[in-house]
Amino acid sequence: MSNWTVAGEPGPQPRRFLLHHRHQPHECSAAFAAWKGHASPLRHRETFGTCRRGEHAIWWLVRAAGADEALALLPHFVAVRTTAIEVGPIAIP
Repeated sequence: MSNWTVAGEPGPQPRRFLLHHRHQPHECSAAFAAWKGHASPLRHRETFGTCRRGEHAIWWLVRAAGADEALALLPHFVAVRTTAIEVGPIAIP
C-alpha cells in the first residue's frame, strides 16, 4: 500500500472506494477460504454482507491511491469478482 499524506501536504492523497464483491452461492466457501494466507488490513475485521440472507455480496469501504490499490487489499478470487467504486461525501438536503 502506498504512503498516504496528511491533507494539505504535497503527495498523493488517499481516495475512498466502496468495494462491492459478488459471488455465486456455490462460491461462498471459496470466497471466505481465499483470505487464508492473504495479508490485508481487512482481515479479521467486520464488514457488511448478505451471504446469510441469500444475496452473496460483501462491501468494504477503504482508502487507497486508486482502484487497483483498493482491489489489491483483497485476495485474487475475491478481487476479480469485485467492483471498486470511488465514493465521497455528499450532503443530503
